[in-house]
Amino acid sequence: MLHFLVAESETADERAARRRHAGKSSGETYAATLRQLRPEAAITIVAPADDDADIFQADELRRFDAVFVTGSPLHVYDDTPEVRRQITFMQTVFASGTPSFGSCAGLQLAVAAAGGTVRKMPERMEAGIARRITKTAAGRDHPLLANRAACWDAPAIHGDEVESLPADATLLASNAVTAIQAAEIRHDGGVFWGVQYHPELAPGEIAIALRRQAAEIVEAGLAETETAVERIATLLDALHDDPDRRSLLWALGIDRAFADEASRRTELINFLDYLAAAASQERRHRSSHTADVCPA
Repeated sequence: MLHFLVAESETADERAARRRHAGKSSGETYAATLRQLRPEAAITIVAPADDDADIFQADELRRFDAVFVTGSPLHVYDDTPEVRRQITFMQTVFASGTPSFGSCAGLQLAVAAAGGTVRKMPERMEAGIARRITKTAAGRDHPLLANRAACWDAPAIHGDEVESLPADATLLASNAVTAIQAAEIRHDGGVFWGVQYHPELAPGEIAIALRRQAAEIVEAGLAETETAVERIATLLDALHDDPDRRSLLWALGIDRAFADEASRRTELINFLDYLAAAASQERRHRSSHTADVCPA
């Protein structure tokens, strides 16, 4: 049986606030998505930011098949105990060699843990839909982005971004707003795949996030009024309920790949397929090694 560890990058207060607005914390949303994709998997949720969180050692993390790191309002560049605890956790994930995946703040934490930098986006943010994400030359052949078109849109909401990738990282995708939209990071024996957008989120969850951050969206100049933000959120709610309605695709300026649940989750599905392929290869290797051993 597969065993996944989901690491919430939210603090306790942020988890409570998200449950009030969205019904689930970020980690609970991730777990629900993973259960849909891999119903047979066991899932453990932890919160490394908490001051009473269990401190994992590398050998304990090796018992998991993968680690998933969620998004949150966390600012990775803030030197706070919560941030330090999460960076330490991510460094341990790398040292364990356990494959890991993260979105939004999850990508940013992995970057910081491996020696890169994160910053507040200067005079801008990306909210609702990340438009025209494009593969780099390296991304065209990378399994994280398999089955992605040359250019695509994805659910997104963030005011921070990766400023510089660490050593031994590969930029896989960019767009005009955020230079680092997808990356692979190899560090201290571990491999992390991450995206700045949210393949785990449905349109209705993005709508909730827009409403919560409406004032920031107006301040960033993406909308004239909070009423305008509400109009976009209402369209996303409608898309959530009726993804095949062409009038909604037209109004939001998106294609069916954004509306379709499996297409939105492409990167998560690719990561899970990568885990399965790696496990299969390991089983074949063990079987071959056993066959080569002569009986006593």
